[in-house]
Amino acid sequence: EFTMGATGDKVKARYTYVYVYENNQWKIAHHHSSVMPEGIDIAKSITEDEVRGLFQLWNSALDTLDSDAVAKRYAKEGVLLPTVSDVPRTDYDTIKDYFDAFLLKKPQGVILESNVMIGTNWCQDAGIYEFTMGATGDKVKARYTYVYVYENNQWKIAHHHSSVMPEGIDIAKSITEDEVRGLFQLWNSALDTLDSDAVAKRYAKEGVLLPTVSDVPRT
Repeated sequence: EFTMGATGDKVKARYTYVYVYENNQWKIAHHHSSVMPEGIDIAKSITEDEVRGLFQLWNSALDTLDSDAVAKRYAKEGVLLPTVSDVPRTDYDTIKDYFDAFLLKKPQGVILESNVMIGTNWCQDAGIYEFTMGATGDKVKARYTYVYVYENNQWKIAHHHSSVMPEGIDIAKSITEDEVRGLFQLWNSALDTLDSDAVAKRYAKEGVLLPTVSDVPRT
């Protein structure tokens, strides 16, 4: 065992020395040093289907409606970047806090598209999943990434990133103040046609009109 004076670290290893008598001295002819086997990560094999099956462990935890059960699917230093929160969750307490709220919706997920990578004691599943919220019947489709690590004889989630599909996000359309004022002229020009259909089509699908000469809101 070596103690590193610069850091205080201790390193235990196996060794072999073979000495030969050479020029009136014993010299090292062969020296082999290797770390102890318990200090080496032994690869835990996993198949692509088994990686995809890890999602079901997490999904089944959701089904319990127990935020503790869900949070325990994450690794000790796991990171969750959730779908419906701006706050990264980086430990058990904050991950559990997120699911305290999310589980009220009674979510259940299904994977629509999966892409798997496998390394030494880690694996990744990335793709698209869809949740059905049992509390409301709403469906939410999102992109996901799970990175799993083998920790304490279990596969745990080290990184989980979930984000809504881009087509579900309103992309900002720029407009200047002068252009906003110019929109009135489009409506005014429609009035000039004396065609009520042309005017009505200037309103949004769920537009509301509170008119000047009527007490009835037009929705």
